[in-house]
Amino acid sequence: MFDFLSEKFSGILTWMKGKGTLSEKNIADALTQVKNALLQADVPLNVVTDFLTELSQEVSGQTVHKKLNPGDHFIKIVHARLVKFLDSTGGQEKVTFHYPSVVTVMGLQGSGKTTTIAKLAYWVTKEASKRNKKRRILLASIDFYRPAAVDQLEILANKIKIDFYRSNQTDVLEATKDIYTHFKTGRYELLILDTAGRLHVDDRMLEELKTVTKLVSPKHSFLVLDAMTGQESLNIAKKFDEVIGFNSAILTKMDSDTRGGAAFAFRYVLGKPIAFVGSGEKVDDLESFVPDRVATRILGMGDVLSLIEKAEEKIDQHQQETLTKRMMSGKFTLDDFAQQLGMVGKLGSLQKIAQYLPGMGSLSPDQLEQGQKEMALFKAILSSMTRKEKCCPQILDSSRKQRIAQGSGTNAQIINQLLQKFEQSKQFVKMFRKMGKFPSIF
Repeated sequence: MFDFLSEKFSGILTWMKGKGTLSEKNIADALTQVKNALLQADVPLNVVTDFLTELSQEVSGQTVHKKLNPGDHFIKIVHARLVKFLDSTGGQEKVTFHYPSVVTVMGLQGSGKTTTIAKLAYWVTKEASKRNKKRRILLASIDFYRPAAVDQLEILANKIKIDFYRSNQTDVLEATKDIYTHFKTGRYELLILDTAGRLHVDDRMLEELKTVTKLVSPKHSFLVLDAMTGQESLNIAKKFDEVIGFNSAILTKMDSDTRGGAAFAFRYVLGKPIAFVGSGEKVDDLESFVPDRVATRILGMGDVLSLIEKAEEKIDQHQQETLTKRMMSGKFTLDDFAQQLGMVGKLGSLQKIAQYLPGMGSLSPDQLEQGQKEMALFKAILSSMTRKEKCCPQILDSSRKQRIAQGSGTNAQIINQLLQKFEQSKQFVKMFRKMGKFPSIF
């Protein structure tokens, strides 16, 4: 997500940090590079012009704080401008729902609308469980125009164990009334309604959605937009907003090769927030869009807070604490190393994790893919070891390594690489034990 913009901005800011002063010339050069980066990212020209005008006005004539070098000062200003563009309130909080209420989800065919609804329902249940609560959620669809759309949502609902209701009515408006009645009589807390989509925006669809909206009076309405459509997604959003209106957007396919221009310009052009971004096919591949954190990612500064939140959700806290204590005590074995690899695996691929870590943007996709393959081989090797071998790796002679290699489909060279990485990890732990602190992404 935002890989293209992050790569461009990181290069500009690295170049700027090498300058001794904020002169008119290097400011002008930097702004030209920023302009080119945004235009290449498919940000509309008028948005680029406004962003640069605001940025230029803020940078010019400013006194650099004595604790900051000119490059850091420039980064600070760019970050503040990015946050303002992504969300004028300066830091949008997570979406909250009122209960009981109806949520409508709109969007064109192919935008990932139906899959996003399942992700949204899963997100609501996950947020509720953090507060030891359980929400009664109902999913339903009136998308009778796309073949199997209703069936798809039912399958996804069953997968995440959320109630689904299929109306016997074939007319969109009658089905809407039936679904709403079922929601009320069933005393559900939240109805997430999948509305009809089309291959393109047309007046009949919009008028139908307008009537549906009046029938169910949603407390919140989302517009799902395919980030790969670039500037066209902004035109689609304008049309929906003019006729029906919506509260916020969900951008999908942010894991594709999209350049992020639509996300950059959305708030500024529409005056509405982006609530979530989807970046995969799994039900948990939905992230809250937090402008301040997105701005740091675009600038190549990572997003460690989001990574920590993801770790807290996916990794058992007791397991984390136990492993950290063992590391701190110096009793770090290959068995612990295997657990560590397993924890990292729960957070997603290395390519996904790298997006959250500062300085990792310089790694190429090939390097990350190689690291992913290496992790898979290491897991296979560790699975082929006996408990004694993992506790006492010094007993691994050539015959043992040969047996492990056969069991894991590897060779002695890869086993030696694993042992070398393990020793490096032990040295890393010792270094931080001496400092009296142990940093951990877990």
